[in-house]
Amino acid sequence: MPTMELRAAARAKEPDSPWLDQVFCEDALAGLARIPDGSVDLILTDPPYNLGKDYGNASDQQSVEEYLAWTERWIAAALPKLKANGSLYIFLTWRYSPEIFVMLKKRMTMMNEIIWDRRVPSMGGSVRSFSSVHDTVGFFVARKDYYFDLDAVRIAYDAETKKARSRSIFIGAKWLEVGYNPKDVWSVSRLHREHSERVDHPTQKPLEIIERMVKASCPPGGVVLDLFMGSGTTALAARRCGRHFVGFELNPDYCAIIEERLAAQDAAALAAVDAASAAAPAAKPARAKAAKTAPTAKAAKAAKATKATAKAPAKATTKATTKAPVKATTKATTKAPAKATTTATTTAPVKAAAKRSAKTAAIVKAAKAPKATAARTKPVAPKRSRIPKPPEEISL
Repeated sequence: MPTMELRAAARAKEPDSPWLDQVFCEDALAGLARIPDGSVDLILTDPPYNLGKDYGNASDQQSVEEYLAWTERWIAAALPKLKANGSLYIFLTWRYSPEIFVMLKKRMTMMNEIIWDRRVPSMGGSVRSFSSVHDTVGFFVARKDYYFDLDAVRIAYDAETKKARSRSIFIGAKWLEVGYNPKDVWSVSRLHREHSERVDHPTQKPLEIIERMVKASCPPGGVVLDLFMGSGTTALAARRCGRHFVGFELNPDYCAIIEERLAAQDAAALAAVDAASAAAPAAKPARAKAAKTAPTAKAAKAAKATKATAKAPAKATTKATTKAPVKATTKATTKAPAKATTTATTTAPVKAAAKRSAKTAAIVKAAKAPKATAARTKPVAPKRSRIPKPPEEISL
């Protein structure tokens, strides 16, 4: 089968890791011994929420004390499998997330509390409390240099947002081109019964959410561990993203569903490869045909250009010999009288006006001339000399 061949090829690349790309139908606490310590890049798991759901066993029907004690046991057994820079994502309900987060905080560093908004329709629900429409996801890391690829999970801005940021200050901005960092509230619809992705599992998670976690926190070619595989979404996401997986599932029916989903995904991948290979040879004859017809088209284009060059001089000569005399005659007969008339009609009044103006100026000049002469010949009164009077004679 194609699926078996693909898995055999994957195992051949890792001869010392027969546990890779396997889902073991057994209890995780017992099966973790198969996996060497420090060999896993990411633990991504969705344990039972202890809400009384039927998973074909009693794993979701424990007392609070039993449930928390069981959770602490599998956490202590799973964390040594992580690499030094590994990470962990865990799906929980708000009912138990505070206690389980405290368990993990004693061993790891908490980076985020992610809220998965399931987009539950606003109808029905409790009448004594607010309706619960979300799951809680804890994101933990082993140390500060943990692997995290933000660019792999950025969300592209829509066209309207890019248009609003079209001013010069935004040109070349990396954040506008590559998209934005997903927030810690993920609004992704739950899988309804009519959804094409949905299988027979009561708490199946959307592939979109799991793929985001895998791309962000597991390097290409790395290993993802899921202790509670359920419907196998973690295995599908890992394979789609070019990562390895390993996991455990107690219910044999769910193990069969996982095998079917992986087989269907592998078959679809092989069909896509076959379709691409079939399309490649068909494209080669088309390119060869285009190459053969290209010189013919080029020659036709050159012939057309030559024909146009040959016709152009004859056409220009004919046009010059037929239209030039007519144009010259028309110009001489139509424009000459008009020019003479215009000159005669415009020059005569100007000359008459100039003559009248000269005559008027002469009259005005003659009238003013005597006054000017009189003003120039007016006698100037002599200045009186001041001769002192002789002193009066003194009588003796």
